[in-house]
Amino acid sequence: MKFPDRRGYFGDYGGRFVPETLVPALQELEREFRHARRDRKFRAELDHYLRQYAGRPTALTFASTLTRLLRGARIYLKREDLAFTGAHKINNCLGQILLAKRMGKKRIIAETGAGQHGVATATVAAKFGMPCTIYMGEDDIERQALNVFRMELLGATVVPVKSGSRTLKDAIDEAMRDWVTNVRDTHFVLGSVAGAHPYPLIVREFQRVIGRETKRQILRREGRVPDCLIACVGGGSNAIGFFYDFLSCRKVRMYGVEAGGLGIASGRHAARFSGGRPGVFQGSLSYVLQDRAGQIRTTHSISAGLDYAGVGPEHSYLYETGRVRYVNVSDRKAVEGFMLLSETEGIIPALESAHAIAYAREVVPKMKKGEIVIINVSGRGDKDVEIIEKFIKNRV
Repeated sequence: MKFPDRRGYFGDYGGRFVPETLVPALQELEREFRHARRDRKFRAELDHYLRQYAGRPTALTFASTLTRLLRGARIYLKREDLAFTGAHKINNCLGQILLAKRMGKKRIIAETGAGQHGVATATVAAKFGMPCTIYMGEDDIERQALNVFRMELLGATVVPVKSGSRTLKDAIDEAMRDWVTNVRDTHFVLGSVAGAHPYPLIVREFQRVIGRETKRQILRREGRVPDCLIACVGGGSNAIGFFYDFLSCRKVRMYGVEAGGLGIASGRHAARFSGGRPGVFQGSLSYVLQDRAGQIRTTHSISAGLDYAGVGPEHSYLYETGRVRYVNVSDRKAVEGFMLLSETEGIIPALESAHAIAYAREVVPKMKKGEIVIINVSGRGDKDVEIIEKFIKNRV
């Protein structure tokens, strides 16, 4: 494993920019994670829960109707929407709560945007009998009410965050404050490949199960690796987990799809690579949406899970090396992608995943008929149906 290096850097990006009080906790977490990776008992226990509790492996579904409609490459869908709790987030949460147990932590906290990470964290906390507090922006609580109720049903305390933009960025800030205060007995289950080292490494490794399974499944089905992978990118955990095991396959093209919101020119978006620049944000150096004075800009996306000013540092490295191409699609196109997959394959995707579907609609018709594209459907869209209903009514 070349990256991150010992200091937690992916090329120029990453690192550990935190208050001194958190450094021992991060060092302990890194040490425990590296021991756990080499521990057969830990790996066997995680594999057990992934199979028997999370429902892995998830399916790789051939999208026959969508393939016929777009008249290009053969389209497969990696079905993380079929994982327990309805999204890829459960993979990382299971790994991290087993780490928390090894470290003797008694309490779990987390942040969430769309609520999928919050639900997954509340689920594993209930399973392993730990009290759980979830921080969530007030705006996200309003647009993801169903997931808030699910977290509460699972016994978690959901704390509304009323500061700043009242979205994921501010929820992470509040969770960090809690962690600084209670670091001795509390583990912070960070949900994406962002934050200070070793979180980007840990989350990537727990999400690599997506790419490993995809590689085995497509080799079994088609006898070769795909020509193209497409995934949405907020913080970037589903995408990095999906991409990582294909990075050494130079012929596999990869697209990370960010939230174009109301358009890049409008300034109301969450496309860090189109409208941002490198800066330190929430513990690491990466691409960030910021103004000329270095203040974090307010973001916008119809998808709460993509509505974030930063992006994981490994994505910044992959962007600058050109190994992954980062694009964006607007709210309107994402809704069209949501409707397209629902109507053609009977699969209602999360609005986050709908961004990847929308970009596939542009790419696939330009590909050859014998080529293969795989789209990561990172979560299911139950949580988003009210947003779609309002969007359609307002348009009418």
